[in-house]
Amino acid sequence: MYDDEDLESIRQAGEEWEAETLEPTLEAHGERQDRFATVSNLEVDRLYTPEDVSDLDYLEDLGFPGEEPYTRGPYPTMYRGRTWTMRQFAGFGTAEETNERFHYLIDEGQTGLSVAFDMPTLMGLDSDDPMSEGEIGKEGVAVDTLRDMEILFDGIDLEEISTSFTINPSAPVIYAMYVALADDQGVPREEIRGTLQNDMFKEFIAQKEWVIPPEPSLDLVTDTIEFSTEQTPKFHPVSISGYHIREAGSTAVQELAFTLADGFGYVEDAIDRGLDVDDFAPRLSFFFNCHNSFFEEIAKYRAARRIYARVMDEWYDAERAESKRLKFHTQTAGQSLTAQQPLNNVARVTIQALAGVLGGTQSLHTNSFDEALALPGEKAVRVALRTQQIIAEESGAADIVDPLGGSFAVEALTDETERRAMEYIEEIREMGDGSVRDGILEGIDGGYFLREIQEASYEYQERVERGEEVVVGVNQYTIEEDTSPDILQVDEGTADRQLGRLEDVKAERDDGEVEATLEELQDAIDRGENAMPYIVDAVKAYATMGEIMDVFEAEHGAYSEQIGLA
Repeated sequence: MYDDEDLESIRQAGEEWEAETLEPTLEAHGERQDRFATVSNLEVDRLYTPEDVSDLDYLEDLGFPGEEPYTRGPYPTMYRGRTWTMRQFAGFGTAEETNERFHYLIDEGQTGLSVAFDMPTLMGLDSDDPMSEGEIGKEGVAVDTLRDMEILFDGIDLEEISTSFTINPSAPVIYAMYVALADDQGVPREEIRGTLQNDMFKEFIAQKEWVIPPEPSLDLVTDTIEFSTEQTPKFHPVSISGYHIREAGSTAVQELAFTLADGFGYVEDAIDRGLDVDDFAPRLSFFFNCHNSFFEEIAKYRAARRIYARVMDEWYDAERAESKRLKFHTQTAGQSLTAQQPLNNVARVTIQALAGVLGGTQSLHTNSFDEALALPGEKAVRVALRTQQIIAEESGAADIVDPLGGSFAVEALTDETERRAMEYIEEIREMGDGSVRDGILEGIDGGYFLREIQEASYEYQERVERGEEVVVGVNQYTIEEDTSPDILQVDEGTADRQLGRLEDVKAERDDGEVEATLEELQDAIDRGENAMPYIVDAVKAYATMGEIMDVFEAEHGAYSEQIGLA
C-alpha cells in the first residue's frame, strides 16, 4: 500500500521520533510494565506504522465488504442494512417456564431465540433415567419428547422466528422435534430458520459431552447436513463452535485454528458422502468467543473470514460466493465473568460485545452479569440485551462498515493471527496425511488438542497468579463483599412436574408405533442410510430422547466406556 520511497521516509522519521521524543520520555517516566500482551499472551508493539503492513495487498488481502476474501465483512452494507441478530441464551426448568421467558425476550425486542437445555437432555437421557436425578431443569430446559417442544414454542410462529439450539450429542433428536413441530404448525420445512450447534468435533476436543465414539458421531453430523440441505435449506445444521474451545482455556489463535479445522473436517466428510460443496457449504455457520483483548478479538474475526474464503476456494473448489462467505455468531466470554463484584461484568460484556460488532458478527449473545453465580435473572437478562441495543442504536458502531479496517495495528494483528492459525491447520492436515478430517480424528485419539489447550490454560493461570494478568476485583481492586446475592432459583417442584408429564406421554402414546419407528431407525442405521428421516418419524410417535439415543448407543457402544471413563 506504500511504495519503497514512502516506507523509507516513514522509517527515517520513526527513528528520529524514537531518539528525540520517545527515549527521553522512557528515561524520565518509563512505561507501566516491561511487556504488553493480549489475554492470549500475544505480544503487542508500542506503535504500529505502515512498515508493519508493508506486504499488505489491499485488493487481495482486504478487498471490499461482501467480496472475497471478506476480510472487511461478509455483506456489502453490513449493519447499515440491518443490525446483527440479538440473541439471549434462555432455558431453565420446564418447557412452560422457558416459554414464558421466550415471550418476555421477544416483547423486549429480541430478534432470535437461543435455547439452553439441561444436562440430561444434552446427554441424550430422559428425565426418568437414574443418572438425571438432581439435574432436571437445573442448567437449561428439560426436553424428553415432542410434547415438551410443543409447549416450549407455544404461541411462537416458527415461520417468523429464528431459533438457535445449543446441543450436541443429541442434537439430531432436537432438530427432528423442531421439524416435526413445524410440520404440525403447517410451516413449510423450507421456511424454518435457525441453527443447530451439533458440533461433535468440538465436544471431543474441548467440552466433553458425548454418547457414541467420534467416527459414528461424525456420520450423524453429516446425516443432519445432508437432510438439512434437502429439507430445510434456510436452517444451519451445524454451528462449528470455537466458543467452548476458548472457554476450556485455549488462546485466540488456537480457538480460530481448531474451529476452522473442524469446519473443514465436516466439509471433507460431506464431500466424501457425495454432496456438492456448493449445495451444503452456504448453510454452515460458526460460533466464536469474544474475550477481553479488544483488538485481538477483532483481528481474529477478520482473519477467520479471510482464511475460510481462501481455503474453501483452493482446497475444496467451492465456486459460489455463499460457500466461501464465513458467517458467525458471537457470545461474550463466560470465562471472563467474575463472581466478585459481578456488576463489573457489565463493563466486560460491553467491551466484548463492541469487539464482536466491530469484527463483523452476524448474531450476538451478551452474557448476563450474574452468570458467574447462577442462571441469569430477569433484570440481568434485560441489561444484557439493552447493552446490544445501545451499541446498535446509540454508539454509531453500526454505521460504518469495518471502521477499524486500515488501522496499522488491526491489520498487523489480523495478518499475524492468520499466519499462526494456518500453521496449526496445516499441522492438523499433516497429521491426517492430507486430510483435515482424518487429522482431527487422529488428534482427538492422540490427545493433541487436549495438550495444546491445557498448556495454554495453565500458562494463562500462571500469569494471573503472578499478577501479570490483572483481573479486576479478583487479583487487584478487591473489596470485602457478599458473593451470595439474590439469584434465580429453579423451583424444586420442576423435576416432579417434568417427570409427571413424561409419565403421561408414555401412558397416552401408541407403544406399538413407537417400537415400530425405533426398529425402522435401527434398520436404517444397519443399512447405512441417513438416520434423520427415521428420527423425525420416531419423535412424531412421541418416542423419548433416551429411547432414540439408546438405538445409536446399542449400535456403536458408549464412548465413555470405551475410553475407560464410565
